[in-house]
Amino acid sequence: MKRSVYDLPRLLVELDPQADLAHRHLWLIHMLQWVRAPAPSTDEAVARVRQFLDALEADPDALARMQAWWARFIETVDLTTLLADFGFAPRTAFFSELNVRLRYKLLPSSPETIDASELFMLALPDEFDARWLNALDSALLLRLRELVSPPQDGPSYWQQTLLSAITYCAGQILSTGFSPELRLRMSESARDSQPFHALIHDVENLRVEVLLALRTPDRLEAAEQRLRERLDACRAATATVYSHFESEGISVGLVFRLRQLRERIVRVRRLLDCLASDRPAAEAAPLLAHLVTVAAERRSVRALFSANSSLLAAKVTERSAETGEHYITRNASEYRAMVGKAAGGGTVMAVTTLLKFAIAALALSAFWSGLISGINYALSFVLIQMLHFTVATKQPAMTAPAMAAKLKDLQDQDAVEDFVSEVANLTRSQVAAILGNVLLVLPVALGLSWLFLQAFGHPPLDVAHANQVLDSLSLLGPSVLFAAFTGVLLFASSLIAGWVENAFVLLRMESVIRYNPSITGFLGDERADRWGHFLRKNISGFAANISLGLMLGLVPAFASFFGLGLEVRHVTLSAGQIGVASTTLGMEVLHNSAFWWAMAMLPFNGALNVIVSFLLAFRLALRAHNVSGVDRTRIYRAIRARLRRAPLSFFKP
Repeated sequence: MKRSVYDLPRLLVELDPQADLAHRHLWLIHMLQWVRAPAPSTDEAVARVRQFLDALEADPDALARMQAWWARFIETVDLTTLLADFGFAPRTAFFSELNVRLRYKLLPSSPETIDASELFMLALPDEFDARWLNALDSALLLRLRELVSPPQDGPSYWQQTLLSAITYCAGQILSTGFSPELRLRMSESARDSQPFHALIHDVENLRVEVLLALRTPDRLEAAEQRLRERLDACRAATATVYSHFESEGISVGLVFRLRQLRERIVRVRRLLDCLASDRPAAEAAPLLAHLVTVAAERRSVRALFSANSSLLAAKVTERSAETGEHYITRNASEYRAMVGKAAGGGTVMAVTTLLKFAIAALALSAFWSGLISGINYALSFVLIQMLHFTVATKQPAMTAPAMAAKLKDLQDQDAVEDFVSEVANLTRSQVAAILGNVLLVLPVALGLSWLFLQAFGHPPLDVAHANQVLDSLSLLGPSVLFAAFTGVLLFASSLIAGWVENAFVLLRMESVIRYNPSITGFLGDERADRWGHFLRKNISGFAANISLGLMLGLVPAFASFFGLGLEVRHVTLSAGQIGVASTTLGMEVLHNSAFWWAMAMLPFNGALNVIVSFLLAFRLALRAHNVSGVDRTRIYRAIRARLRRAPLSFFKP
């Protein structure tokens, strides 16, 4: 931290209530820098505040200038905006708040401002400020208040400011609570109780009781209690919206508005604590310390995404978990069925591989070649989905959320053993799917290439291109990195699938397709009903397959534009390419070291595709399900014990 070059005598000399706006605020910034300078020692910072007050008491002229400075400050800068609005988005919209935070991070601010929030972030920018503010004792705070702002008859400036801030906050709460996005998603009982309707009335009752000179403590306490109960009712009504997300999907923007509403309710309660306290000065410091913490979060783009995407991540992973359960085999018959589905997928991917080389033979530009290749992959993946076949590498990102959901129930050793059994089931399923894919795609690609040779008199690839293919797939090259990168794309496709399915549910597209008059008029009632059910069942798979196919084709093309040289290494496609190249080279390929290095790469290719996509999806699922405190050592120990006791259980049923 940069230490202040100012000392107290100089600060007292420069204290000028008649200075212009910018220099008055610069004096405040420099003063707080001087207080902050002994960081991380809060005791020394508090001692500096006490030293400042001692200096004011010893110098009547400085004290008079300080009181005049404070009078001009509160006349110029409205502290109500700081207490009521600081930390909240002005338009309760996610992307507008993102824009504000990026501006705070990228553009510096000026002290020549009447915006109390902007000045607050300049004057108290460090998290240490929250610590020394909390360390100020009641006696010191009371002394500071009496020196800077002498007592006055009637309600104090601080009370009036708190009342105005509560009123402004209540208005924002009312506006958001009455918005149709929230109102229509509340439970019926919450709507019937109408908690938001009397909120402003309760705030005005409190204002009257505080400002009336002849108020009684009982009436004031009753008004305060009614407002607190009203706030609790508003918060309870807001909470019912979350249950709506379970069946109707999640919007990041709506989650953001809900969080803003709940935080405003909490802010009003904090302001009420200050207003109702017998020692308002003692309550002011913790409130300002809280605002320092809010300021740190307000500058954080990461905090914005983390706070408002957690529910969406939970819903995305939950939907993936529902799909992922279908990819885990638990007995011999399911294992054989998985091998059969994977064999079918491998057969389709052999045709895809030949079409890939046909597209490459067109010698198109990088973008068009990548786009057509991506469409080729996407159509193949969709065909595999519709035929109820499977591609091994697409499973891990779907199965990871299903596994993470089980971690929430690890209470005893039996639960741990059940989880280890699921790990064994998952590993076995992946082995079965990869074997089914690879053991079919390679011979089928060989066979199709031989048929091509018989039909056209030459193989699909010439010798130079065949050798180039084998060299590019070699274990000795960068294929290991490319295989891991492909795992990232597989994970990304699962996110897109979950997001699209959530949007499909959120926008009620199934109901739209089944009942919209224009659509039913075009398709007919029965066909529209079938299409609605069909898309609801398959939309996630379509999104995953189409997005993955396009990424496999286009990402390398975009990477080459920036000179990155990224390629994809999908284990099933790689095995098919080896088969096509081997047809060109004939039996001599068995004496070619490049062939064996390419074959040696296949296990690593499959493992990296699976492990990277699984770990990324598993980590996201753990965060989304708020799984914490899990004794991972117990899990790892149990897995090692199972490997020693029954290693084959991870490979065969």
